[in-house]
Amino acid sequence: MVRETQYPEVITMGRSGVDIYPLQSGVGLEDVETFGKFLGGSPTNVAVAAARMGHSAAVISGVGDDPFGRFVRMEMNRLGVSDQFVITTENYKTPVTFCEIFPPDTFPLYFYREPSAPDLQLRPQDVPVDAVAHAKVFLVSGTGLSDEPSRSAHWEALRARKNTSGWTIADLDYRPMFWESEEVAQREIGSLLDYVNVAVGNKEECRIAVGETEPDRAADALLERGVQLAIVKQGPKGTLAKTRDLRIEVPVTKVDTLNGLGAGDAFGGALTHALIAGWDIPTAIHFASTAGAIVSSRLECSTAMPTEGEVRELMIQRTETAPVVKES
Repeated sequence: MVRETQYPEVITMGRSGVDIYPLQSGVGLEDVETFGKFLGGSPTNVAVAAARMGHSAAVISGVGDDPFGRFVRMEMNRLGVSDQFVITTENYKTPVTFCEIFPPDTFPLYFYREPSAPDLQLRPQDVPVDAVAHAKVFLVSGTGLSDEPSRSAHWEALRARKNTSGWTIADLDYRPMFWESEEVAQREIGSLLDYVNVAVGNKEECRIAVGETEPDRAADALLERGVQLAIVKQGPKGTLAKTRDLRIEVPVTKVDTLNGLGAGDAFGGALTHALIAGWDIPTAIHFASTAGAIVSSRLECSTAMPTEGEVRELMIQRTETAPVVKES
């Protein structure tokens, strides 16, 4: 079958690297004896999740000229994600991220990205503007706005999306250690909302973006900024989503949590799949929430992404997680 276009259906932009995860849970890193090595970086994981569900996908990112950089490229391709928009820099090493695993809800992350990371060295001229403009879904992470030249590169990409008909998703993704100050984060992430039609974040990320933490007020504030779909993640309380017409609550899908770090990325990839497929919004949010639950029951992130069939099977089994929908 010949595709109508050579452009990827899904393009994400931001972090890539290597996740070094312990193969023992319930112990600190100082006591861990063995580790697993996995492809990582939230936008990269989202692309993997979309590819797992049958979409052509690519990541705009960067790696170092080192063995881990080669691993990132190889693993992207193995998992169905194109590395054609990944730059290589000799000045910075491919980042690694360690975590500790204390189920069900404590998973400290340790980022090794100093003095900078290759993905933050993206320049405006590194952005494939035609591909970005033609993608059915384009997703950016708030972290990409935290420093130059990546900040300018992200704005270049977002301007290319400004008048397109596709879905542009902002993963609000606020991580204080990446930012010069909270004020800069508020300015940049707040400005991001003018260029997207979907915003996804937890309560703290919504506070940075729109100054609200109460879920309904946060979603309303996101809608007032012009997004069409506002999604507020509430952890064990489930997910709240709002459009101009609907208020949707999806209870959390209860599973035996092993590592919750990949749940948000699975959510993003599954949401991308649902939006491309044209599903109604309640079904899309339910599907994404269930995908996140599946990945939280597994150790790794990228290689843990489920198929559509796996997600649908769990949705059928867990009727108690059906969305509660009200007209706004």
